[in-house]
Amino acid sequence: MKTVIQIVLWLLSIFFAYQIYTSVMGPIKFDKVKKERYSAVIDKLKDIRDAQEAYRTVTGKFAKDFPSLIKFIDTAQYTLTQQRDSSYMEYDETYRIDMEREVKVIDTLGFVPVKDSLFGGSDSYKNLATVPYAENNEKFTMDAKMINANGFNAPVFEVKVNKSVLLYDQPKDLVDQEKSAISVEEVNGPEIKVGSLTEVSTSANWPPYYDTKKE
Repeated sequence: MKTVIQIVLWLLSIFFAYQIYTSVMGPIKFDKVKKERYSAVIDKLKDIRDAQEAYRTVTGKFAKDFPSLIKFIDTAQYTLTQQRDSSYMEYDETYRIDMEREVKVIDTLGFVPVKDSLFGGSDSYKNLATVPYAENNEKFTMDAKMINANGFNAPVFEVKVNKSVLLYDQPKDLVDQEKSAISVEEVNGPEIKVGSLTEVSTSANWPPYYDTKKE
């Protein structure tokens, strides 16, 4: 009987030790997984933002969906220009003499493909819509439209993904806690996103760490 009690106590000790280990190490492992996945997602969101800004430069608006954005990257070109000062002589009716006029002249130097400028020859842009680490090739949610900004029509866009999509295989209690995070050092709220559909902004909700970290 004594031996049985000792075995039971030994098993209970192992069980409680494991529970303590899990309670301590669980959040640490979760934080490591979270930061790795967030970094990959944020890097892709930066690429999407760069592509959207190129789209606006050329077309005057943002792409509403990924097929349009990817087709643009695949085919569009930047026009390389140079501005220089120039002058010419023009007869002035008032003074009845030829007078020098100064003007700004814009010369076209050439063209460069958008995909080469943004992605250096890589075709990674073709997978811009796919969320890194997500299950079943989940896609980012993206939209764009025109809004009234102080009496002017302004283009806006927003790209986002719910944190649950990235952390689908992590403990639910830690995921729920992460989605309600409020801190200057965290990605706040239930989503990771860039841009806005309600104001003219291409800013994001990730902290500066993700913009300054060393790869």
